Amino acid sequence: MMYAYLTLPDKTEIVHSEMQPDNTVKVYCERPDEKDGFHNAYCILPSYRWEKINGFSIDEINSLTSLIEKHAHLIIRLSQEGGIDNASGL
Repeated sequence: MMYAYLTLPDKTEIVHSEMQPDNTVKVYCERPDEKDGFHNAYCILPSYRWEKINGFSIDEINSLTSLIEKHAHLIIRLSQEGGIDNASGL
């Protein structure tokens, strides 16, 4: 299951998975693109390892990494609570 987390001004959507049995969380980033359809990539927390990068530049991935690093503690918490809509205390 994937949970909505954040939409950036450039229409990049950031969603995350529930906590996996190996204590990882998949963070999926997707942005519409007129030419390619969509740019997308997965960042695996807590290692910040990127997979399946399609269309995002190195600079864009670096910016997304920076953003995800700042939000990782919340994303990991929300992955255990059923996403932001089900989180208590936020």
